[in-house]
Amino acid sequence: MSSSSRGPGAGARRRRTRCRRCRACVRTECGDCHFCRDMKKFGGPGRMKQSCLLRQCTAKPKPPLASAEGPAVPSPSPQREKLERFKRMCQLLERVPDTSSSSSDSDSDSDSSGTSLSEDEAPGEARNGRRPARGSSGEKENRGGRRAVRPGSGGPLLSWPLGPAPPPRPPQLERHVVRPPPRSPEPDTLPLAAGSDHPLPRAAWLRVFQHLGPRELCICMRVCRTWSRWCYDKRLWPRMDLSRRKSLTPPMLSGVVRRQPRALDLSWTGVSKKQLMWLLNRLQGLQELVLSGCSWLSVSALGSAPLPALRLLDLRWIEDVKDSQLRELLLPPPDTKPGQTESRGRLQGVAELRLAGLELTDASLRLLLRHAPQLSALDLSHCAHVGDPSVHLLTSPTSPLRETLVHLNLAGCHRLTDHCLPLFRRCPRLRRLDLRSCRQLSPEACARLAAAGPPGPFRCPEEKLLLKDS
Repeated sequence: MSSSSRGPGAGARRRRTRCRRCRACVRTECGDCHFCRDMKKFGGPGRMKQSCLLRQCTAKPKPPLASAEGPAVPSPSPQREKLERFKRMCQLLERVPDTSSSSSDSDSDSDSSGTSLSEDEAPGEARNGRRPARGSSGEKENRGGRRAVRPGSGGPLLSWPLGPAPPPRPPQLERHVVRPPPRSPEPDTLPLAAGSDHPLPRAAWLRVFQHLGPRELCICMRVCRTWSRWCYDKRLWPRMDLSRRKSLTPPMLSGVVRRQPRALDLSWTGVSKKQLMWLLNRLQGLQELVLSGCSWLSVSALGSAPLPALRLLDLRWIEDVKDSQLRELLLPPPDTKPGQTESRGRLQGVAELRLAGLELTDASLRLLLRHAPQLSALDLSHCAHVGDPSVHLLTSPTSPLRETLVHLNLAGCHRLTDHCLPLFRRCPRLRRLDLRSCRQLSPEACARLAAAGPPGPFRCPEEKLLLKDS
């Protein structure tokens, strides 16, 4: 059958309007059903565009007006029936009784009894489905969930409960940062099982523990809780060695932070940048740090971690290190305070620096002389780019290392020649000079330097190794 044979408006979708008089129409949203949770005023995305399940109008819809030819009233569509069944199922799930029959009876009674009242007060309400304005002489809604008619309007006072009110929302508490309580002070005595205390105080026990190694200290920590707390004293852990480990677990890192060592060896480990940064930010008293054999990706954490007490830094044989990476490590942090003229580098207080096996050039050496002026021991062994100009930079009159350098290791630097040996006489405090495995240096020239030397001769226990007794 074609669309032209159907009645006018048979294929158009009819939108159902509210009666605005039943219990469901006059109540408020519950705020708990899935339609209310979808509304924007309850924090939802607002995609369903449906009203609350408890506010579904229970009055029977009016049939459409018959046309002049008197066509038959179309039956409801399957989609409409499916939606009605879904609504009734949701009402059952929400434990809301079906009040369609009672509401229809009450509506018919209210229509028969209060027709004159409603028609006198709002003549256009039944036809247009509009709600009277607030404050008019018609019906009113109060905050208590009851609807009433003014007694002076010619009708009796109509009021009834509008269904169960939604439960009040719990008050939202203020959010605060919760930190663990401070640790209680360590006991000064060792309690015994009999109830008395051991005669030796805590200081005497710590002197005994200082003669034990890390393995024995770990065994003592399993004896009792008091010993476990005493064995965490940082005086018992001056140095911690975690080298040659493939991975570092979180309990290992927390154990290092709890012991607060002065020297930490992480050479040839798989430590990550995040782990190293977490450690350095919690070890403010660290004086010696060994990172030889690690990758630059993890060592780059030194550029953002404060190291105020660092005196020894070992960066030997780090992979993929160029001048740009060394410049990032040596230069002062860019976030200095405005108006601050003096900026200290990250290695300003380092006294011993080991850079063996790196691709170090003269440009990096100039930055090193400028931002690490207190170096007394420098290891540049097996650096392929170190030659005679590099020695000239280290011993020049403007170099701060000329007066502070005590130990210098240039073993394996194949670009060094005999012409650079007289330059070492400019360093008066030099006590150890290692020139082993330098191919272009002759043993005779090294012997002449050892005989003349800076103030005082050197001794040569090995070939091309110059030592001077202090």
